Order: sequence, then structure tokens, then C-alpha cells
Amino acid sequence: MRPTLFLLAAGMGSRYGGLKQLDGIGPNGETIMDYSIYDALRAGFGKIVWVIRKDFEQQFRQQILSKYKGKVECALCFQGLDCLPDGFKCPTARVKPWGTNHAVLMGKDVIREPFCVINCDDFYGRDAFRKIADFLSALKPDDRNKYAMVGFRVSNTLSENGAVARGVCVKDDNSHLTDVVERTEIKRLDDGRICYRNGEEWIEVDENAPVSMNMWGFTPDYFSHSEEYFKEFLSNPENMENLKAEFFIPLMVNKLIKDGTATCEVLDTTSKWFGVTYAADRPDTVRRIQALVDTGEYPVNLGF
Repeated sequence: MRPTLFLLAAGMGSRYGGLKQLDGIGPNGETIMDYSIYDALRAGFGKIVWVIRKDFEQQFRQQILSKYKGKVECALCFQGLDCLPDGFKCPTARVKPWGTNHAVLMGKDVIREPFCVINCDDFYGRDAFRKIADFLSALKPDDRNKYAMVGFRVSNTLSENGAVARGVCVKDDNSHLTDVVERTEIKRLDDGRICYRNGEEWIEVDENAPVSMNMWGFTPDYFSHSEEYFKEFLSNPENMENLKAEFFIPLMVNKLIKDGTATCEVLDTTSKWFGVTYAADRPDTVRRIQALVDTGEYPVNLGF
């Protein structure tokens, strides 16, 4: 049972200033997601699914999907503000997407096998894909509610150009996740400490604290859990009135592990993250990719 790679590619790129999903940063114009797919296929994944916005479907098909045709099974699904359960209506003033777990829900009709969720604009590294592929491939056909996440050390996931969003995690002695909270503003302060903002206060985080980079492994039952909890999320007037409220993956996972519905194993990795949260991140990302090509970690041409 070969797992599916599910790429979240519907973001608006507001901090980046454009469609970073399609930005060529490799020596031949490869996107970051091309390197993720290359690593995933080598690790044993057998299908690729993207969730995108409908408004750039044609460009995505021409620039991205066409190069994978005939090489791996592919599918698209779409995230929109009006993709809500029956009985709910999107506030007319809302422009911000409903969040990462809403994006995951869009894959429920095309994914029937264990799957890994990643961001399209994050470089995760070969070891991380091997760890999550091994976990998903070892699952039995009747396994349910057995999830995993790849945990990165927070010090290895920061941007020099501004704050980042990370799911700060706690795990038990069995490496099972016991708590994850999405912190939308984490950075290294001028005094050297890594902190996240909580209102007007900055809370320090240990350098080696495990964080989620949105690299999750799920079985398909995750979709039904998410559908039900999304209804609860939307039924809360505060979430409908707050035009920036988001239905995050960590919010969903945290509920399932807290109420005993599911377990989530934290998989350690030697990989170091980099990506393009901000436009100013791009030159360093281009340099890092080129260095990996120069040392033979990746071929000059990925073959796509």
C-alpha cells in the first residue's frame, strides 16, 4: 500500500508577494515542491495530490501538472472560501482562506490511502520523507486513527527575514504527541532567545523544542473526523465573526489526541528546514538548493 503525498498549494502568498508555489528556484526553474516530490517518490510514495485555488488552475496545469504526466499518478482538488458544510455560509467580508485543515478536507474525494500532508513552499529534506514514508507504508489496511508528524527542532526552522508560524509540540516518553499549539509568530529576538508572541508578551521556546512544519501522516479516517469538527468550528460565533480565524491542522490533531480518539507519533529527523515565507528568503533558498546540487544530493535535472 503505497502512500499518497498531499501538497497544500492554495495559499495566497501575502507575505511573499506572489505565487511562491510556482516560483522556480532550482537551476532549471524547479520549484521547491519539485524537490519534495522527487524525495517522496524515492522514499516510496505512489501518488501525488495537490490542493490549489481555482483561479490559477490553468497556470498550475501548464507549469506543474504537465511535467508529471505519465510519470506518477496525479490529482487536483480545490480550496475555496465557499467550500463549507451544508447550512454554513462564508461571511461576505472574508478574504482569508479557512486554514490548513480546511485545505486537507478538500482531498476527501480523491484520497483513499494513507497520506502525508506537506506545504508546497517548505523544503523538508530526504530524511524527513523517508521517516514518514516508512511509517505510512508499515500501516495495515485496517489501521485507523494512527497518525504521525515529523518533528523539527525549532532552531532549525527559523527565517532571518521575519517571524514564522510553527506548531509547538510536546511528546511523551513513547514519542507520542501530547500537545501541539499553532503559534503564528515565532522568531529569534535581538537578545538571542527564540520566542513566540502571545498577545503583547513574548514567550521563550527551547532551542530544541520539536515543532510541526506541517509534515503529517494520516489514514483516511482523518477526513471524517475533520468534517465533524469543522462544523463545530464554524458553529462558534467567534470563529465566524473573526475574519482571520483559521481551522489549523494542529487544532484538529490536538483535539483527537486529547480526547483519546487517535495517537500521533513524533518522528525525529536529521533534516533541516528552509523555505520561502518571505520574498527576502528567496536568494538564500536558491543558494541552498544550488549547494545541494553541487554536492550531488540532487541531480542537475530532476527528470520531471
